[in-house]
Amino acid sequence: MIDMNVNQALNECKLILSKADIEDYSFEAGCLVEDILGYNRVALISRGNDEVEPEKLERLFELAQRRSTHEPLQYILGKWSFCGFDFKVGEGVLIPRDDTEVVFELCREYLSNRNNNSKKTLDLCAGSGAISVALQKIANAEVTAVELSEVAYNYLCENIRLNNSSVTPFMGDIFKCHTEFKDNSFDLIVSNPPYIKTEDISGLQEEVQYEPKMALDGGSDGYDFYKAIIENWSSKLCRGGALAFELGENQAEFVGRLLLENGFSDIKTSLDFGNIQRAIIGIKL
Repeated sequence: MIDMNVNQALNECKLILSKADIEDYSFEAGCLVEDILGYNRVALISRGNDEVEPEKLERLFELAQRRSTHEPLQYILGKWSFCGFDFKVGEGVLIPRDDTEVVFELCREYLSNRNNNSKKTLDLCAGSGAISVALQKIANAEVTAVELSEVAYNYLCENIRLNNSSVTPFMGDIFKCHTEFKDNSFDLIVSNPPYIKTEDISGLQEEVQYEPKMALDGGSDGYDFYKAIIENWSSKLCRGGALAFELGENQAEFVGRLLLENGFSDIKTSLDFGNIQRAIIGIKL
């Protein structure tokens, strides 16, 4: 392998990703170089003429080739950031996304306005623990995180430790384990559930195909988890407690109606960066 400096290595990574039709190839190439060299963005500029060690160069191009197959960047790096916290991720766990910060913000706002200062929270389908940890650390909530997948649960536990969080992990199936929780005992229940229609999963972008199907598949109409959570878990909320969901595109009207029909009021939705109604919250009467 020929010798290269940082700038040359970065440009070569950009070329590899560009040829593979990676949309944000410049940003992602920078992420890979930062990860391998341990540089931040400023160092990429100030140390651009530094020679890259052959072993690191080889490793860098290995990662770039992996990304060229459309394996998610987050899995390649083994980590991703959510609300300012780092989370370990990999095959078998859903990747934290910026869109999920929309439902986090609805929850944070609700908890900050609780008159009794109680912030007992339940995160269903918790995955990597992104929402759970962020609510515990930022909103000072007392959070229990429920996850069924053994692989995702292991990431959840690891991320709780990584962030020195007091979140309590719980392995369970949200369609069944509601019987193990007391009624009227939570101030907030939040979930980013699987919400893709089963028939639509095969048509999702290549990167999403790497993510666990059980974290994506919301049933034939995409609403299986919303229906089950509203039906089985609403009783776990105290009066005045809130139920919040992340939403798929065009799901706000249906989920809002479900909430109204099941004794919730003050329904509020929130838009993501693409102007899609990405989150909803309702208050239990």
